[in-house]
Amino acid sequence: MFFPIYNNGFDERILRSLIDVIKNDGVVIIPTDTFYAFACDVNSAKAARRLADLKGKKLEKSDFSIICSSISQVSSYTKPISNDFFKLLKRNTPGAFTFVFEASSLVPKIFQNKKRCIGIRIPDCEFISELSKALDSPLLVSSLPTEGRCFEDYSNIDLILEEWEDKVDCIVGGNDDLNFEPSTVVSCIGEDIEIIREGCGDLIL
Repeated sequence: MFFPIYNNGFDERILRSLIDVIKNDGVVIIPTDTFYAFACDVNSAKAARRLADLKGKKLEKSDFSIICSSISQVSSYTKPISNDFFKLLKRNTPGAFTFVFEASSLVPKIFQNKKRCIGIRIPDCEFISELSKALDSPLLVSSLPTEGRCFEDYSNIDLILEEWEDKVDCIVGGNDDLNFEPSTVVSCIGEDIEIIREGCGDLIL
């Protein structure tokens, strides 16, 4: 199933149909402000296992992030955030960043790494913003595998359809605002801020 979206808006029926797919343990491919990504409901272990299989990894060894609709939602899925980290999020979201925090008990342990951390994203993407607001819970996300591909290939909806249309429940495409770089990954563990991967996000400290 393929749902097109466009930079001047999208059909509300598409949004409702996509939510139905996600809420029924579906795995979808959606555009973000960086690459296209696999996505599913954070509360669906069944969908998460499928997502890990698509990545060719064991679920417990997969690097997942969650997309939240707002900073207030972020605070529900992380341990208490310091005032400095809250200001950092406010200055840099929405944006092309993945912020790594200690996970709260709302994040299933199987989705956390050994340090009990989780990557948090609030992308600068109108479609994602509308989808996140319409869902009752965050999206569990992971970038499409890029091994053997250049980054541009995984922003090309025709190539994505060719490779993945029969492996996922739905693909959403049509966003021309994607970057050809991954997000900047920022560790917010402990008291210090550390950039652990440079990407297209230019962090404002």
